[in-house]
Amino acid sequence: MALHAWKRPSDPSVYGFLDVDATRALAWIEETRARTGVHVTITHLVGKAAAMALAARPDVNAIVRRGRGIWARDRIDVFFQIARDGGEDLLGALVKDADEKDPVAIATELDHLAKRVRAHRDPSLDVTSRLMERLPDALIGPAMRAAETLGYDLGLDLRRVGIPFDAFGSVMVTNVGTFGLTSALAPLVPFARTPLVITVGAIQDTPVAIDGRVEVRPVIELGVTLDHRILDGFQAGQLATRFREVIEDPSRALSA
Repeated sequence: MALHAWKRPSDPSVYGFLDVDATRALAWIEETRARTGVHVTITHLVGKAAAMALAARPDVNAIVRRGRGIWARDRIDVFFQIARDGGEDLLGALVKDADEKDPVAIATELDHLAKRVRAHRDPSLDVTSRLMERLPDALIGPAMRAAETLGYDLGLDLRRVGIPFDAFGSVMVTNVGTFGLTSALAPLVPFARTPLVITVGAIQDTPVAIDGRVEVRPVIELGVTLDHRILDGFQAGQLATRFREVIEDPSRALSA
């Protein structure tokens, strides 16, 4: 029955969870808010940590082109998903060169972008939405695949028709904790060519073993989906190590 129930595997997704002690991260966020007046959150810190991890392994900051070749990105952009219309619509905004910006700059820029998205005043999203609304349902899938092929595989500039190049960047970050979820896994988006997706769960008080004794610590669970055509377990482990260093001790990692 199993032999006849599924087709041959064609999905390169690898899934995993990463539990991180958020004690120092929360203290750093509180201190940073008081010092700067900017509403920095754990999501901004996760985006920065992901960008720093990719900077440590630039070979995985890449796009699969034409199903065969690997094309390296020349910058590290982080796509933050944004809920609009009370959560009914999920869109997003791209923070470019996130590895070169601190979490305060990321938070400030993303706040500006999110306000435009939620107010329906983002030009590129508006153009794309109008295009999709005009297409019959049967043509939406072929149109998305055509735009993907023209933009990524052939490298054509589609901005004249409202489709920016590489609009989803190097990594996607989405906070599912705002919906009351402590953990989740998100799929790779085929037309985005983004090899890494991170979901941020709600922070929970959790028993943790510290130096042989049990303590209750705030722990955040991150769901990670990666493209196995670009990353393998060794590279994923190195990304996770660098990522954990930033989240578990942001003061030290960011100052360095």
